[in-house]
Parts: sequence; structure tokens; C-alpha cells
Amino acid sequence: MSGTVIRDRLNAHLLRSFDELAHQMFGRRKQALFNDLPDSVVEVGAGSGPNFRYYRPGTTVFAIEPNSHLHQSLRSSAERFHIDLSIIDGAAERLPLPDASTDAVICTLVLCTVPDQAAAIAEILRVLRPGGRLIFLEHVRAPQHTLGRWLQVLLHRPWRWLFEGCDLLRDTEAALRAAGFSCVDIKRHVGRTPAAMVNCQISGSVRR
Repeated sequence: MSGTVIRDRLNAHLLRSFDELAHQMFGRRKQALFNDLPDSVVEVGAGSGPNFRYYRPGTTVFAIEPNSHLHQSLRSSAERFHIDLSIIDGAAERLPLPDASTDAVICTLVLCTVPDQAAAIAEILRVLRPGGRLIFLEHVRAPQHTLGRWLQVLLHRPWRWLFEGCDLLRDTEAALRAAGFSCVDIKRHVGRTPAAMVNCQISGSVRR
């Protein structure tokens, strides 16, 4: 069994195990972010489907999830929360969707993991219709000379291997502001968890 397969299976197990903790940590913020979604959304890096509980029953979700070991969990979550699910093979940097084809793209704890963040954001911008939104919740690089930043530097390499390539030192806010969206609404907040390395967070939406 190759190292990549082993890592993909381990990542899938860790993400599934994290679902309930993520609900406790991010549930209220996600409910606020997702309270006015259209009937059809694209979710990039859908994982095991932890966001499905916050979508209206009957929502159509086109899920981009490259780790095939998570697909059965996606289907189970969709059935549990009455989501109309279509799993699409592809990567964030090369979304297999037409230009200007969707009104909403969802990314939660994903833009830290993509190998080429700038390319992924450009692809999201491409597939959004004029006026369409990218709705996000992400952890980001902590300020210098803080405990969070020290832990991010210390744990950067092992964390990246364990969690689907998650980069603790990404400045995702700067990347979103530089991407060319017409309207940017980003809020910064501090998570209240023992994991100080992911407590520096942003959420909001950017509009094409």
C-alpha cells in the first residue's frame, strides 16, 4: 500500500472523527454564514459532509472532494440531512465546472489545505456568476510574537501531513483581498479552543 493511500485513509479517519468537535467549535458561526444560501451550492473540499447539517433540507450540493475515502461518509451525511448530493471528481485548482455557473461556493477549513491557494481562489472566482458569493470560514496565520504563531511554526510540518496538507501559516485574508472580488466582507475572530494554533480565524463572504 502506497504512502499516499495510507495518508488519504488516515486523513479521512481524522476528518470523520473531528466532525462533532467541529460542530461545537464552529457551529454557531456556520449557521450564521449559511442562513441565506441559494437552493444549489458548490462545496469545495466537502470532506465527510460536516456542513450538511446547516443547509436547508433539499439543498443541492455539488461536492468537490478529491479524497475518495470520504465519499461514503459524504453520501451518509447527505442522506441523514436530506441533501441532494452530487460528488464531482476534481481539485480546487481545476474545478470541473463551467464559467459563471453557480451562485454560491462554500469553503470551510479548506483554503489552508489546497496546494496552490491562489489558483484555487481564481477558479472559484471563475465559476461564480456575477454577484455570486464565496462563503468561507478558515483559520489563518497568527500574529507574530504570539503563542499561536509559535505553535504554528513548531507544528507546521507534522500538522500538514496529518490534515490533508493543511498549512498553518497561510495568510488567507490577504489572498482573498488580492483576488479581484468586487465586494469583500471578512471578519476576524479568535476561537475558544485548546488548539491555539488554529484559534486565529476569519469568516465572511466575497462577491464576484
